[in-house]
Amino acid sequence: MDLLEYQGKQLFARHGVPVPSGSPATTVEEAVKAADEIGYPCVVKAQVQIGGRGKAGGIKVAKDRQEAETHSKAILGMDIKGHTVHEVWIEAASDIAAEYYASIVFDRSAKRPLVMLSTQGGMDIEEVAENDPDALVRLHVDPLLGFQDFHARRLAFEAGVDADVVRPLGALLTKLYDAFIKEEAMLVEVNPLIVTADRQVAALDAKVTLDDNSLFRHPDNASLRNVAAEDEQEQMARERGLTFVKLDGNVGILGNGAGLVMSTLDVVAQAGGSAANFLDAGGGSKAEAITSAVEVILSNPNVTAVLFNIFGGITRCDEVARGLIEAFDQIKPTVPFVVRLDGTNDVEGRKLLADANLPNVHTESTMLGAAKKVVELAG
Repeated sequence: MDLLEYQGKQLFARHGVPVPSGSPATTVEEAVKAADEIGYPCVVKAQVQIGGRGKAGGIKVAKDRQEAETHSKAILGMDIKGHTVHEVWIEAASDIAAEYYASIVFDRSAKRPLVMLSTQGGMDIEEVAENDPDALVRLHVDPLLGFQDFHARRLAFEAGVDADVVRPLGALLTKLYDAFIKEEAMLVEVNPLIVTADRQVAALDAKVTLDDNSLFRHPDNASLRNVAAEDEQEQMARERGLTFVKLDGNVGILGNGAGLVMSTLDVVAQAGGSAANFLDAGGGSKAEAITSAVEVILSNPNVTAVLFNIFGGITRCDEVARGLIEAFDQIKPTVPFVVRLDGTNDVEGRKLLADANLPNVHTESTMLGAAKKVVELAG
């Protein structure tokens, strides 16, 4: 779950990470009132989950009340790369002497947190990593040991941080790591991390991604979900308890088990197709769950064919067949379906489908055969 900038800063502040004072606003009146309370100059910042706000005109400095009102009117409702601005963050202006970059991300390949630091902050960090890889210092942290003072010093020295801010920067990184661990985040990123004229450090920006699977332990964080910014299809799937990720292709995919679904995506690609989604119906899927899954898949207008790839273990193939029959009765799909059933009660499942004689439903005995067929039908 991605947070808005101000939500990330509020999360940082709970762990002692220094951030500029500010206040969110959803109307021009609220924004002007917040600016008056914070004082001038202040900054009006669009709150959208996309980069490049500044270049798009979504970040403006207000020197007085009139400018705060003008900027708020211009930014609220603005479209930034397909994201509509519904909120702004009014923040005290900072006297910036230097801009750094800092982040902590969970590195799946190394199975431990990766801390990164660079003195080239305030710009596209991907470009920095590509053009000057040595400018981005990396350090993996043993989760049992945690982030230590010597980690901070090593990062600071290797990145070339000014000597007088090594200690406060280390303190900030320690608190940032504390937030990363305790809030069960997948990513915390500060770009830029600023050094002020009086040689203090602070997080001028905040990008935070929380682990969805941990939100039941963090009800306060779960309430921060920005539903308006989420893809409608993914939101629909979440409400139905389905594991779903929207993709860019036109072949709808349903399988049972994450590994099988990923393999199905690979085989569809091998056959020359492009998947429209990842959907894991899970083990023990009943007819009702299959019907819900079909509704979610077909809610994407880009889908021109659907592949069901089911290996019956806990999931019974006859239950899947009943779910598909029920879905056809309720939804009346207009796109072709290719169904591959194998495992528990597969014979019964295929017989149910044959007896139902569903329109435009094709059965295949192998995964590769099913993939080739669905790609052919998808066009």
